[in-house]
Amino acid sequence: RVYLVESGGGSVQAGGSLRLSCAAFGYTPNYMAWFRQAPGKEREGVAGIITDDGSTFYADSVKGRFTISHDSGKNTLHLQMNSLQPQDTAMYYCAADFSPFGDVWWLSERYNYWGQGTQVTVSS
Repeated sequence: RVYLVESGGGSVQAGGSLRLSCAAFGYTPNYMAWFRQAPGKEREGVAGIITDDGSTFYADSVKGRFTISHDSGKNTLHLQMNSLQPQDTAMYYCAADFSPFGDVWWLSERYNYWGQGTQVTVSS
């Protein structure tokens, strides 16, 4: 079992940066990811990571701008977001599981543990 708590959201202007964190309490998940959901839209995968070997995965829309990482010593997941754009505005969620997500890291159904979410707002 694992309990996830996100932090680090906020409001920034376009071009700015934010760093999200997700503290995991309990066991260390093998597979973690960030998802986001904007009003009226479906939840989408932003980035995923295999904590055992550090392999990372990104949605095309954030490649080159966002970086996912995991601090094993603190059992904390991070998402560094640079060059933020208004279309990045959404509620961001941390997700985790102990079973392999295979080729579908972006599929929310692959994760059984979720944080409460943190809001990111980017103004133009």
